[in-house]
Amino acid sequence: MLEANLKNLNFSEEHMGSLMEKKRMLHNEIRLLKDKVENFEARRPYTKFRYSDPEPNFNKRGIKGVMCRLLKCLNNNDCLALETAAGGRLYNVVVDTEVTSKKLLQKGNLQLRTTFIPLNKIKANKMDNNTIRLAQELVGKENCRPALSLIQYDKELQNAMEFIFGNVFICKDINVAKQVTFHERIRRKCVTLDGDMTDPSGTLSGGAPQKGGSILQQLAEIQQYEEQLAIKENELAKIEAEVYQMGRVQEQYNSLKQRYDLCYHELNLIGQRMQQTTHHRQQEEINNLKTEIDELREKVKVCREMENKSNQKAKDLEIKMKDAKGYRERQLKEAEADMKSLKQKADKSRKEWKQREQDYATLNLEIAELKQGLENTQQQIQICEENLVKLNQQYEEMSVGVDELREEVKSLQGESAIAEKNKEVQKKIQKKEDLLAKNNDLQLKIKELAHEIKKLEDKCKHSKTREQEYAKKIKPDNVYLEKAEQLSHKEGLDLERRIKIAQEKKQKLGRTVNAKAQSMFEQEEKQFNELRKKQKLLTTMTDLDQKKKNSLKLAYEQISKDFGSIFSTLLPGANAKLVPPAGKTILEGLEVKVSLGGVWKESLTELSGGQRSLAALSLILAMLLFKPAPLYILDEVDAALDLSHTQNIGNMLKTHFKKSQFIIVSLKDGMFNNANVLFRTKFIDGVSAVTRTVNKAR
Repeated sequence: MLEANLKNLNFSEEHMGSLMEKKRMLHNEIRLLKDKVENFEARRPYTKFRYSDPEPNFNKRGIKGVMCRLLKCLNNNDCLALETAAGGRLYNVVVDTEVTSKKLLQKGNLQLRTTFIPLNKIKANKMDNNTIRLAQELVGKENCRPALSLIQYDKELQNAMEFIFGNVFICKDINVAKQVTFHERIRRKCVTLDGDMTDPSGTLSGGAPQKGGSILQQLAEIQQYEEQLAIKENELAKIEAEVYQMGRVQEQYNSLKQRYDLCYHELNLIGQRMQQTTHHRQQEEINNLKTEIDELREKVKVCREMENKSNQKAKDLEIKMKDAKGYRERQLKEAEADMKSLKQKADKSRKEWKQREQDYATLNLEIAELKQGLENTQQQIQICEENLVKLNQQYEEMSVGVDELREEVKSLQGESAIAEKNKEVQKKIQKKEDLLAKNNDLQLKIKELAHEIKKLEDKCKHSKTREQEYAKKIKPDNVYLEKAEQLSHKEGLDLERRIKIAQEKKQKLGRTVNAKAQSMFEQEEKQFNELRKKQKLLTTMTDLDQKKKNSLKLAYEQISKDFGSIFSTLLPGANAKLVPPAGKTILEGLEVKVSLGGVWKESLTELSGGQRSLAALSLILAMLLFKPAPLYILDEVDAALDLSHTQNIGNMLKTHFKKSQFIIVSLKDGMFNNANVLFRTKFIDGVSAVTRTVNKAR
């Protein structure tokens, strides 16, 4: 009944734990996103409009926002040009009417000096389509584009966008911008992609771009963070609502679970009492006797099979004893046949050895020729490269001469000598084309030589491989020949020795057939028992290996989790974890991965010395936290760190090591503020004096 009631409650401790873990992770992610957004707004306060309601029931929809947040660049390469075109107006605040702006100026408690753009009053001087078409026909459509075509915005902001960007062209470079700006029928302000600006009044402005990067690009990234933040906050609200609903059922679940555990414990006690009764013990004895009977029957069956095999072997031996002479003759014939086959194999091996010696010599000659050809080819490539460098230098010199001749042609237009200069220019151009053709021929020749080198290298590798294969094949043949020669010298002795051994074995078998069968039975029984013991040992070893893997996995997961938590506490905005190398398991090794600002670093060498010190300290403390000790001693672990990190170490120790004590040697106030008891040592009049202070706030 209690178990059914627990199921009807529809409460899961695992699900509750996973929800709490998700809630903690979402809190961390939301905190990181808020930190990024707040840091940007702290560095760029003019990108966000802050105010107080000037009157009760104030209509906040009338405030559209700062101009830089109301538009989106279609291409990141145009951000600098659009910022330059907008100038200070990029940070103006767009409102619906002048009444709203007046209320905000008078009673909005504005913290910064602000310029408003009321949509109902603003008037834009937008370029007409004929001017845009003329400018694009003059320099090309891809080199000159109106600023309004490069941004995306809400249609209700059309007047404000035309007021700021409606009379500006975005050009590829300064030359294009000059052509468009100072054309008689265009005369519009132009801004280049590098941030240079030309004005029809005759002024040019430009230079180095502003420090800190593009504001519009940074704002696009911050807006993505804000969207992620809204999604995370909605997810957190759903999880908190689910946790609240489950929390209302949790108390009832815990009460029923406690009663269920008590009943289950009582049931186990009753079962133990039942096992202690006489009937239960007799039933166990009966079961054990049945098991022993089955085992003994199985042993009898095995022994009978062994008896049959032993009888069969005894019969075979008797037959061999009766026909001992014929058996010996058969063995002699078999030995002679083996000797003949071995001699044939030896002759064949000698022939193959001579053939392979010839092949080996041939391959050595081929390798020498290939090496010589490779050296010659490399020399030719080096000569071609030197010629190529010389030809490139000549080409550059001739190119410089062509430019000078072109300038002379422009200066001598209208004079009588222009015909002669044109001839000289044609000769130089023809010479340049000849040099280019030679250059192309040399490039082709270099590629052909490189291809030939690659072929020669492949042949060399193939020859070396064949040489190794022959060497491997030759070695066993030598051994085989040696064995064959030894066999030919000792074959007579071997045959005599084998005959004597066979005779002695015959005599022994004739006397001890039955005794040997019995000993074989006992030996097989011992081997069977030993195999059973070995099987149990193997099972135990397998279980121990599995337990070791599970323990290592548990330690890895807990230490990696604590490592990231401690490191994020010591260095806000950072994260760390332990991961196995690519293609390996945790039993083969682990690597330390560190993330700063949401970007995982490829190596710890990208970190500063202080950051590496914090990572090492976090890893050591995470391993200690897995199996905590009652007391730790830390000697100036904050020596290379600044005060903020020292303060974070103190806070981390209080939050993560609540059941441990620390003796810390430090010289920084950030650590003193977190101490329960502080011992100060001073050198007074040649003597060290120690003072003890209890921090009441802790």
